[in-house]
Amino acid sequence: MADVAVVREQALLFSTPPLGACLAVTIFDPVTKVAGVLNGMLPESSIDLERAARRPGMFLDTGLADLLGRAGELNAQLSRLIVCVAGGARILDETRYFNIGHRNFEVLAYLLERAGLSIAAQDVGGLTNRAVQLNTSTGEVRLKISGQAKLKTICKP
Repeated sequence: MADVAVVREQALLFSTPPLGACLAVTIFDPVTKVAGVLNGMLPESSIDLERAARRPGMFLDTGLADLLGRAGELNAQLSRLIVCVAGGARILDETRYFNIGHRNFEVLAYLLERAGLSIAAQDVGGLTNRAVQLNTSTGEVRLKISGQAKLKTICKP
């Protein structure tokens, strides 16, 4: 939780805990086989710059920058990245008063657009928890949705 992981040409299954209002952002470069995941909790690091310096993945702005930076160091190219997003639910907030999940998604969409990236697939919002699985060999993204036995594939490059 609140972390970033990036690998190149490694056969792994990255898995997040149930996301709630958090967002999971996966990236995959099909040419270099660079794959990564960000599990961001909050939209903007300006609320705690010290914590953001220690744990950039906690915030979507610093986490996305870290994710893309690490991917670039492994020779991924932004123009080839397949981006998938899941999470941003309204867990325990049926009044929509806080709606951190929605705010997380708004900020992420803005950051991706600013970076010149678009979302290839998404499963966001609603009232249910999701856990994300990223197959780092293929870029396939599957979701374990609370209350459902079968995994849902949202991205299969």
